[in-house]
Amino acid sequence: MINILTAAEVSSRKHLNYINKPLSPIAALVMLTLSFSAQSTPELMKAKALDLQHLNDKNSVIDNIEFPVREYLVSEKLDGIRAYWNGTQLTTKSGRQIHAPHWFIKNLPAIALDGELWLQRGKFQALTKIVMDHVPNDKAWRNVKYMVFDLPASDLPFEQRYNSLVKLIQTHSTVPNNVLYLVEHKRINEISILTQWLDIIVNNHGEGLMLQHINNYYVAGRTNKLLKLKQHQDAEAIVIGYEKGNGKYQGLMGSIWVKTINNKTFKIGTGFTEQQRKNPPPLGTTIQFRYNGYTERGIPRFARFSRVRLSPDT
Repeated sequence: MINILTAAEVSSRKHLNYINKPLSPIAALVMLTLSFSAQSTPELMKAKALDLQHLNDKNSVIDNIEFPVREYLVSEKLDGIRAYWNGTQLTTKSGRQIHAPHWFIKNLPAIALDGELWLQRGKFQALTKIVMDHVPNDKAWRNVKYMVFDLPASDLPFEQRYNSLVKLIQTHSTVPNNVLYLVEHKRINEISILTQWLDIIVNNHGEGLMLQHINNYYVAGRTNKLLKLKQHQDAEAIVIGYEKGNGKYQGLMGSIWVKTINNKTFKIGTGFTEQQRKNPPPLGTTIQFRYNGYTERGIPRFARFSRVRLSPDT
């Protein structure tokens, strides 16, 4: 059921299609306006970050503890919206109902599924507009896929759960209006192949990789047997001010000043589109940014704007 990904196969896959700081009143208002109907929060499994800088081609980490890459199944980390199907209803990771069209959910199996709603790489903002609408746009939802990566109700270890999931997805492949797709996992034998695959995905506008230990049972909360691997780190901050632009950004926003949950204040001047510079995120907005490590003062290095956080589910 599970294929081993080789270096040659990675090289040929350059165009993969799959693979508590309180909010300000403004940010809270945005979240309230765009919120879904409240539901009970599903007990989902969450990943811990695997530091790319700690890996090398000798299958070890900096402290010389061997990283058992052969014991993990690896998949692409999709830039979608986490979606939990409890057998009758589709909800976000915080338990808010997703108002999908009836045809989208009517043929889903009567068992719990964990996955992501997804359009394609680089289309997260478009996806958000579709999924967060209380009145579903039928035409827009025709482009949405439910990419499933786990079976939360199963008491089997992951490798066996995955094999069961493969069979389940295959049985739905001929269902009319099929929206159910498998997040394909591969076994990788070398760290060098893992990092090569990561490079290819990121270079093609992907997010990163997910690594799930073959013997990992589905448990609620974060576990070190489910790992996410990226070329960067992510964090959130609140917009507290602006700086005017110079040169080609004359008359536009040049940078935003932000404050993190740890009360670190700094400015972010890259990652914005021209439209975002004309209409920057309002004061009090929660934004997500990317960075690579920290300075000696604990400030994120090479911070660049990623997206506005409209709700805890985006």
